[in-house]
Amino acid sequence: MGALHAGHLTLLHRAAELADLVVCSVFVNPLQFDDKDDLANYPRQLEQDAELLGQAGCRALFAPAADDLYAGFSPRHYDLGGLDEVFEGASRPGHFQGVVNVVERLFHAVRPDLACFGEKDRQQLAVLQHVARHLHWPEVLVPCPIVREPDGLAMSSRNQRLGAQDRERATALYRSLAAAAEVAFRASVSETEKAARAVLESTPGVEPDYFAIADPRSLRPLSDWDGVEEAVALVAAQVGPVRLIDNRTLRR
Repeated sequence: MGALHAGHLTLLHRAAELADLVVCSVFVNPLQFDDKDDLANYPRQLEQDAELLGQAGCRALFAPAADDLYAGFSPRHYDLGGLDEVFEGASRPGHFQGVVNVVERLFHAVRPDLACFGEKDRQQLAVLQHVARHLHWPEVLVPCPIVREPDGLAMSSRNQRLGAQDRERATALYRSLAAAAEVAFRASVSETEKAARAVLESTPGVEPDYFAIADPRSLRPLSDWDGVEEAVALVAAQVGPVRLIDNRTLRR
């Protein structure tokens, strides 16, 4: 959605490894915002983005106006397999329906062979993979690893809205994931989640929304480690004016 940073550019570099021609879409999608203030305040810097894209080897920028992209279009309702009922879906009703609508619309306009998506939005990726399987999308979805700042904070366009104090506090999300990874599979699931939440709750100015451990594909919350070789820890919290998310894969 623009306000590009180094994390976005790794998606372009990965796409360039896999394809002859790289196209980037920049579009702040109104369908996926349930908070009008969040939509209004989302950072927009198209000229700077275009310059960064050119330097990174992007051959084409697709930046439509909402009226053009959605002209004559009625949003669809997709079966998301329950993936929209937990975590971000529960906190932001309708968000993932808006995401799938715009991705399919952008795919219709550009017709890419493959598309690279960052794993920072882990639930979004799971939703898109579910829809791609069930609707037999021809596009190949390529997951790309999270890119972090030196102190662990996941790169995000929303980080631009953090003041210096909130920027420091925001590392609590990464630290909570690290706390979970340290005890996962040795302590119980509930104790692992408790250790992570303690990091969030002890950081002033951080308001946790959720911290949970789930199956990496279905995102079904786990209650124990029986038969589990890999899981994903997911966290969301309000830090100052910004709601941030992060995640980390846990392996036995």
